Amino acid sequence: MRVLVTGGAGFIGSHVVEALEERGHEPVLFDVRAAPGADVRNPAAVGRALTGVDAVCHQAAMVGLGDGVADAAEYVSRNDLGTAVLLSAMADAGVRRLVLAGSMVVYGEGRYECRDHGVVRPGPRTVRDLEAGRFEPACPACGTELSPGLVGEDVPLDPRNVYAATKVAQEHLAAAWARSTAGSAVSLRYHNVYGPRMPRDTPYAGVASFFRSALARGEAPRVFEDGRQRRDFVHVRDVAAANVAALEADAPRGLLTAYNTGSGEPHTVGEMARTLAAEHGGPDPVVTGEYRLGDVRHITADSSRLRAELGWKAEVGFTQGMREFARAELRPQQPNG
Repeated sequence: MRVLVTGGAGFIGSHVVEALEERGHEPVLFDVRAAPGADVRNPAAVGRALTGVDAVCHQAAMVGLGDGVADAAEYVSRNDLGTAVLLSAMADAGVRRLVLAGSMVVYGEGRYECRDHGVVRPGPRTVRDLEAGRFEPACPACGTELSPGLVGEDVPLDPRNVYAATKVAQEHLAAAWARSTAGSAVSLRYHNVYGPRMPRDTPYAGVASFFRSALARGEAPRVFEDGRQRRDFVHVRDVAAANVAALEADAPRGLLTAYNTGSGEPHTVGEMARTLAAEHGGPDPVVTGEYRLGDVRHITADSSRLRAELGWKAEVGFTQGMREFARAELRPQQPNG
């Protein structure tokens, strides 16, 4: 299969390219890092790149929380306009298979259960609560503490920041493309991806990159809130393997299918920081009590659908992955693909 990989020189995209080659496929790299004109917002460049292509693996995106709403236009341009240009060109070129780099941020907060009211969906945390160090969401019905659980793909979407809103829009665009072209679209909703080639020292990377960058400078990782936020840290090679599995699968036509893509092993942010610091041999993390308003408290994945339907499972365990990541090279800041 000849597969166009947008963002193919980036963190996740470069691993997808390698995984495709290992499976005997022919990846075609399309990335502004490799060629300045290879921008998914450039219809002519995208049209040329699609020549002879059987499928598209769309990794190019602007990621992370960034700077509140100050860079909202850039997020929308790169993520949503770029996706719209790509899908239009795919329709014209007759390419009918798409795998999209989705994200767990589309859910907002994760799954919570109240002892008295069952499964509930707390609203956004307030500045007043965060300033007072009240980080745990409360039951919207009675105000009591909630128990976090695994979130499935069928819950209502509730984006809580600009990046999340653009990832929801990407899925809606892909679903519209699939309906109008009878194409197959798969969105892999990545959880916290980490591993070799993460970008260093950038506000547009994940928490693992923040901590690893600090350690590389000889500084202590700074952990926001109380460090007890739950996340699902999934290794980049496992994410690349999920992309290949989705490309090779006989996905339904005319609709978008979403799959959580996580390790299935929830860990706290503080635990990750401590493990990474210990493996690196650097200073112990500092828990700051600071917060970012767009952050959610707990979000962990139920990835059983991906395992059941595509036969994929995470192979790199938390301890093994953090040990490797503690010694892995980070890449300099580069343009988003």
